[in-house]
Amino acid sequence: MVLVDNHAAKDGAEDGTLVDFRGNPVDKSRTGGWLAAGLILGTELSERICVMGISMNLVTYLVGDLHLPASKSANIVTNFMGTLNLLGLLGGFLADAKLGRYLTVAIFASIAALGVTLLTLATSIRSMKPPECDSRKGHCIAASSQQLALLYTALYTLALGGGGIKSNVSGFGSDQFDPSDPKENKSMIYFFNRFYFCISLGSLFAVTVLVYLQDNVGRGWGYGISAGTMVLGVAVLIGGTTFYRFKKPQGSPLTIIWRVLFLAWRKRKLSYPSDPAFLNEYHNAKVPHTHMLRCLDKAAIIDDSATANENSKNRWIVSTVTEVEEVKMVLKLIPIWSTCILFWTVYSQMNTFTIEQATFMNRNVGNFAIPAGSFSFFLFISILLFTSVNERVTVRIARRLTHNIQGLTSLQRVGIGLVLSVAGMVASALVERLRRDRAIHDNFKIRAFWLVPQFFIVGAGEAFAYVGQLEFFIREAPEGMKSMSTGLFLSTLSMGYFVSSLLVSLVTKVTKRSWLKSNLNKGKLDLFYWLLAVLGVINFLVFIVFSMRHQYKVKHLSSLEDSKEELKDWKDLTLSNKEKKLGAEEKEEA
Repeated sequence: MVLVDNHAAKDGAEDGTLVDFRGNPVDKSRTGGWLAAGLILGTELSERICVMGISMNLVTYLVGDLHLPASKSANIVTNFMGTLNLLGLLGGFLADAKLGRYLTVAIFASIAALGVTLLTLATSIRSMKPPECDSRKGHCIAASSQQLALLYTALYTLALGGGGIKSNVSGFGSDQFDPSDPKENKSMIYFFNRFYFCISLGSLFAVTVLVYLQDNVGRGWGYGISAGTMVLGVAVLIGGTTFYRFKKPQGSPLTIIWRVLFLAWRKRKLSYPSDPAFLNEYHNAKVPHTHMLRCLDKAAIIDDSATANENSKNRWIVSTVTEVEEVKMVLKLIPIWSTCILFWTVYSQMNTFTIEQATFMNRNVGNFAIPAGSFSFFLFISILLFTSVNERVTVRIARRLTHNIQGLTSLQRVGIGLVLSVAGMVASALVERLRRDRAIHDNFKIRAFWLVPQFFIVGAGEAFAYVGQLEFFIREAPEGMKSMSTGLFLSTLSMGYFVSSLLVSLVTKVTKRSWLKSNLNKGKLDLFYWLLAVLGVINFLVFIVFSMRHQYKVKHLSSLEDSKEELKDWKDLTLSNKEKKLGAEEKEEA
């Protein structure tokens, strides 16, 4: 592996200046641009093929080959996806604080390649699977903990690698374009479009070609191709090292947040200053001081330990008003963040129980049986379709109605996504009730295309919610903490998958396994969907309350500036009146 000269980079990349792999100022004619960005996109394409090719069809392997209960199988998938997205925070922290984006992506892509290679072995070695079910007695032996050990090791190694890639590859790709150059800035906009296209392309390939190979040729072949794709992606990424532009690590915003919270707690017994102007670097603050979450202001109090000039510059002794206000802005996002989680809990059902539903339905088109996991194709088609419709139709209509250049605000997009997620669960419950009734009473399998409406509705919801959430966290995050906004967004996905696992475990325990059974004909999956729909309605009402109270950053800052101007005008007017009064008194005395 060709490594960047970090010492040279430190000398040549002050204040975010881009350098080449030797640490010298970049030569635009030889580095960056579409050649470098294209090589980086190859890594993201490989990661999507691996992750989606595994997660979208893993539940059928766990239930069908390893004979695990449906509830446990669903939890394995959602815990895997939740961990992968949560580890994006670790990858972002390492890139910002120490390694830089290139090294982080290269190292974690190698880890992902190792993980999918281990998964290929875990699904290919015969001793890693239990014996086949006894068809006469209908008895199945579930996989033992020893047989599952290699599978778990492979999945969480892949989760570690995928998290590091996911949180950094888009940022590293955008580093290949200079935003101050009009031509390159235009290319950067196209880069993000093509980045999303690569995600969708990889996902579509995974749920069609790879899922078919897994079900009809063998898991080893399907996962083996994924492993080969990931190894090729790593090779392409490293092979293009001389073409990249590199940015020096600037330090992680998570450190600032932790430091402010720590100092506010340590100084909690100190009294507030009589005037906020006495707080550290009040007059040099880049963000206006606010009275929201006033307890955090104590982190910027200059106490005895910070009176010395050198100590006032030590951020572990006293924070600045700018840092405190930036942390306040992040904490202000938490209420909205909490209401975004349930959308991804609903979305995770498309990876688990909806795929399991398909296995109990008629999937034949002529003599060809469509793999259950391939029905996720309709989910991704819906996402692409509604993303395009939103930009070309919905936003234009909304602009005319609201007279707002955005058309729909980020929170309005999220709200629409939440409503559609509830509608998706209602459709899922109705289809499942119909499927089970026909299977039990008429011994008839309805066609799996009945699942298309729920895929389309939830996919449309993602087209609104994904864009709305990402835009909200990027726009509302402090300027100095933009790199953390992606991590906040990924954490909503992560928590959504974990909440799904928690709900499945609770429902299984409370209902004594009567709702969620491996044989869906003997369970009541439709009631679980209705439960999610009810929770979705409650969550939406809470979201409405939080969103009505939320004040957008731009409006908030502008109102503060207006208040300052009004205060200045009032002071000027008062001073002018005093001067006039004094002048009149002097004339009277004369």
